[in-house]
Amino acid sequence: QVQLVESGGGLVQPGGSLRLSCAASGNMFSIYRWGWYRQVPGKQREMVAEINSPGYTNYPDSVKGRFTISRDNAKNTVYLQMNNLKPEDTAVYYCNAHDAHTGDYWGQGTQVTVSS
Repeated sequence: QVQLVESGGGLVQPGGSLRLSCAASGNMFSIYRWGWYRQVPGKQREMVAEINSPGYTNYPDSVKGRFTISRDNAKNTVYLQMNNLKPEDTAVYYCNAHDAHTGDYWGQGTQVTVSS
């Protein structure tokens, strides 16, 4: 089992920045991919950033150049740095850990609102 706790969401003006954190605990031996997803009401959850064990990252075009995922193995924490935020980035953001044997784990989500 893996437990994930997100923090760092909030209200920010367009053009602003936020950094989300995902603190992980539990058995992470088989986790080979970490990710951040977001969801708005009525829409499917979408991936916005992922990083695998060797450190390769992947982003959709909608956030490329603005969002950066990173991890601190010593702190068991994954971060999402979000810059130049836009109103369309407003969503609940979820941390994800993918285990090779047991599948996906999710945090409880943190709200990000981009509004003036």
